[in-house]
Amino acid sequence: MFWNISHIKNLPPLASKFYQRSAPVVAKELLGKGLFLSQNKNHFLVQIVEVEAYLGSEDPASHAFKGPTPRNQSMFLSGGACYVYLSYGLNFCMNVVTGAAGKGSAVLIRAAVPLLGLEKMAENRHISRPLTYKMLKNLLSGPGKLTQALGIDRNFDGLSFDQSTFKIVDLNHKIPKQLIGISPRVGISRAKREPLRFYVRQSEFLSRPDRTKTVGV
Repeated sequence: MFWNISHIKNLPPLASKFYQRSAPVVAKELLGKGLFLSQNKNHFLVQIVEVEAYLGSEDPASHAFKGPTPRNQSMFLSGGACYVYLSYGLNFCMNVVTGAAGKGSAVLIRAAVPLLGLEKMAENRHISRPLTYKMLKNLLSGPGKLTQALGIDRNFDGLSFDQSTFKIVDLNHKIPKQLIGISPRVGISRAKREPLRFYVRQSEFLSRPDRTKTVGV
């Protein structure tokens, strides 16, 4: 599908009430939604296909588990805020804050399909061109790859996803329940077995292949 930049700019951001729910519920409904970013005359649109939910103070794997700190204070904003952190000093990871202010729950965006701005994404990822389909599949196949491709860093921390140049929008593409995969989260040392990773089954753009048998909600 051809994505017209004027059309995307006119799409309204998701309503704030969308985010005022539990992290797992928001996580599943973020699948298929679009993330739009416009900066420095570059326009990007990606479709979210993989996420992880983090439950706040009751979740040992969450940055919010021990309460607010200078690093994680954006997690405690009201749902719809952006929380960006530097992972192991190497890669930025972007999260969507969920629930009420003070809850500390969030959804990590793990992978997406590139729809608009592919050449600039590849340049940001230092990927040679022309782009092959294999390159496209790997362009946003991980939380660090995604932020690097879009130029997202700590300057986005605390922003809300309802701005004209930074927003999550409905692309009118609802993911059927039977195509929602569920698995344990990736790359964590605590609460490793919690089924809080959600992804679009059969997608070729995931951070890792779909090998689970669990479908539905």
